[in-house]
Amino acid sequence: MSGPDISVVICVYTEDRWEDILAAVASVRAQSRPALETLLVVDHNQALLDRLTREYKEANGVRVLANAGPRGLSAGRNTGISAAHGDVIAFLDDDAVAERDWLRHFASAYADPRVMAVGGRTVPVWASGRRPVWFPEEFDWVVGCTYRGLPPGLVRVRNVLGGNASFRRSAFDAAGGFATGIGRDGDKRPLGCEETELCIRLTRALPEAVLLIDDRAVIHHRVPSGRERFGYFRTRAYAEGLSKALVARSVGAEKGLESERRYTTRVLPAGVARGLRDALLARPGGAGRAGAIVAGVCAAAGGYVVGSVRTRRTGTTFSVAPIEGDGRRD
Repeated sequence: MSGPDISVVICVYTEDRWEDILAAVASVRAQSRPALETLLVVDHNQALLDRLTREYKEANGVRVLANAGPRGLSAGRNTGISAAHGDVIAFLDDDAVAERDWLRHFASAYADPRVMAVGGRTVPVWASGRRPVWFPEEFDWVVGCTYRGLPPGLVRVRNVLGGNASFRRSAFDAAGGFATGIGRDGDKRPLGCEETELCIRLTRALPEAVLLIDDRAVIHHRVPSGRERFGYFRTRAYAEGLSKALVARSVGAEKGLESERRYTTRVLPAGVARGLRDALLARPGGAGRAGAIVAGVCAAAGGYVVGSVRTRRTGTTFSVAPIEGDGRRD
């Protein structure tokens, strides 16, 4: 097998997703280009750690680890990076399954030594069986999926999306790991942007670095019924604004909001126009989608303002711990 060895890290935190976790691991083990190993990192949940250890005790290529850092997704990913043996480390959400050629498409992009990260396309799997008519595709990032406005094909990007992403190991050597104090922490407020901050930090450390999204590297991400509701949509958009404020404080508003300016000035107005056109044509959901886009922008902007004031007053920040240990083979 040519190309880099790839370790896959899946961070888990609750037994409520037991069947999803098993499905995620099974999808990695069924890859057309096999993973070197799969690492399950358990976020401070001893019962889940014990159960997964029993489940995979005789499975070759699957390791179960406890998060060695503080609670949260970033520290879990850093634990996986430290323990991984691969030249490339891929991340898969615990409630997603990868298509069979997912790793093959990741691996092919790393033929270019300048490539430091490759992400893929994440497709929503709605619990109700179909997208809510009011839910705009421009806001699919709310449910952790690829959204309308991202260019198709194999394209260079500012940042990859963390639930379907891979990084060359040397990227972490240059930039450090995921920052703690930002992003998800179990079932608390649905924050994010930890991968955005890392990618900006990476391209500052390695200006020649190339970050890509290959839309052929597909995963299917489960969207539970609670996340199909407008209340979650609004809360997640607000939390994104809080996270963006934290990122902007770290890397500067110019870089931290570089991609968002195009998104808010081009992609979203076009989405509102489509929604209004559909409403005039009496197509279902048009007015709802236009209204949701406006509401989502207002919620995110409100979160950004509150987050900016809060970080300015309190000096709130986050930390970037070096990746300790070295899972690389001799």
